Amino acid sequence: MNRTKRFLSILTLVFVVALLVMSMTSVAFADDGDAAAGGGLNKAIASAVAIGVAACGGAVAMGIATGKSSEAISRQPEAEGKIRSTFMLGLVFIETAIIYALLVVILIIFVL
Repeated sequence: MNRTKRFLSILTLVFVVALLVMSMTSVAFADDGDAAAGGGLNKAIASAVAIGVAACGGAVAMGIATGKSSEAISRQPEAEGKIRSTFMLGLVFIETAIIYALLVVILIIFVL
């Protein structure tokens, strides 16, 4: 698969995930506050989808980063220290994005 096809497939996947997340946030904001009528269920579904997408995206990103860093270390073993520190920093940023998604989900559940 050449780079253009790979880029277009990743762009399509990102678009579909963004569309899914946006559609679920409208479900979360449509809650009328009547928990007996299933209003809490809307929040639960939106929160579950949001944290699920964030966790899956983070897991895929971490897997790709691990694979690429392993390839880089095998190509240049003398640069292992720099590659490993950059890899760890990248993992921290990926995990931070997942934690932000968790905070947004907690806000949806308890504040909205």
